[in-house]
Amino acid sequence: MNICVVALGKIGLPLAVQFASKGHRVIGADVSKRVVDLVNEGIPPFPGEADLDTKLAKAVAEGLLSATTDTAAAVAESEAVVVVVPLFVDAEGVPDFGWMDDATKSIAAGLRPGTLVSYETTLPVGTTRERWAPMLAEGSGLTPGEDFFLVFSPERVLTGRVFADLRKYPKLVGGIDAESAERGVRFYESVLDFDDRPDLPRANGVWDLGSAEASEMAKLAETTYRDVNIALANQFARFADTAGIDVIKVIEASNSQPYSHIHLPGIAVGGHCIPIYPRMYLWNDPQATVVRTAREANAGMPDYAVSLLAEAYGDLTGADVLVLGAAYRGGVKETAFSGVFPTVEALRARGANPYVADPMYTVEELKAHGLPPHEGQPVTAVVIQADHAEYKTLAAADLPGVRVLVDGRRVTDPARWDGVERIVIGG
Repeated sequence: MNICVVALGKIGLPLAVQFASKGHRVIGADVSKRVVDLVNEGIPPFPGEADLDTKLAKAVAEGLLSATTDTAAAVAESEAVVVVVPLFVDAEGVPDFGWMDDATKSIAAGLRPGTLVSYETTLPVGTTRERWAPMLAEGSGLTPGEDFFLVFSPERVLTGRVFADLRKYPKLVGGIDAESAERGVRFYESVLDFDDRPDLPRANGVWDLGSAEASEMAKLAETTYRDVNIALANQFARFADTAGIDVIKVIEASNSQPYSHIHLPGIAVGGHCIPIYPRMYLWNDPQATVVRTAREANAGMPDYAVSLLAEAYGDLTGADVLVLGAAYRGGVKETAFSGVFPTVEALRARGANPYVADPMYTVEELKAHGLPPHEGQPVTAVVIQADHAEYKTLAAADLPGVRVLVDGRRVTDPARWDGVERIVIGG
């Protein structure tokens, strides 16, 4: 099969490589000439994705994967098109379809009869049927469900472990009609591998959810659930702080009962998914007050962490404070919606002088993100924002002069911080 993957980012490129690993000929389309050139050389255009370097090099060397900036031409050569173009949402939850509209018009220009088109970018419910189907039809002159076939199949992976996650979780598919769904299921069965999961109530593999709308909602629901659950954990943690309770012991005890699945509290919720998709859901369902409240609760955690610092430290005016971790989560070089940004702003609002360090980022890279880099300046307080493994062995001796540590991720070893007031969220 000839397959086109549109957008060779941190999800799209591993997908293209996975499809090629099954013996299919894959053309990756991307608007960036730099990305296209690197892919054609077999070089990953971004770091940190497990096994991507070797798998990409192999696929290119075998002639199964190539890249181009001409999306329409790539689509014209393909029997299946997978779309992973980013969708942005503003602070009010309104989607910006600009990049996806442009990509869809290019896809339409090259669309041939019999082609399957699958959107994997997370979307508001109804987008596949109400926006993409008419746009593809208008640009191609073809009829959806008759001349070409259209499904929504959400990506359900985390960057850094895409290949493992592709094997681990069921692949969800929803079509605009039964024929589209059937073709979508057959396509994904031919391009993916699945691990045996005896713990799942249904067999792993490709699941037809019955409609594009159901598949769109499934992705929003699973991500929004995580945001709401984390918000609940954060609310429990804030109360525990006032009552002198260790909330982790409470959560572990609660989760020993099979109907309780409370997540862990922390300084921030970041990344491309959890801070964004609940707002996308709210765009569809503005009456979802639980979702709105949870999103507000999680967004307020960086300021809460700084308030804990101020309570222990005293007036932060003029205090030199080191924020450890620019990444939104440990071990991943990604700052999308990272808690580092509101943490720095909360420190500045209290008159502190914040500095940022991260083992995955150079001083120049931190500056490029608008973050004040730590270049050896003495500091008197530390806030841990990301749970990098390196922070497990960090000690007071590494930062002489520090009086207070706020560990927003419970990653540090308390035995290493004698003489420093160490604070964790939730007791």
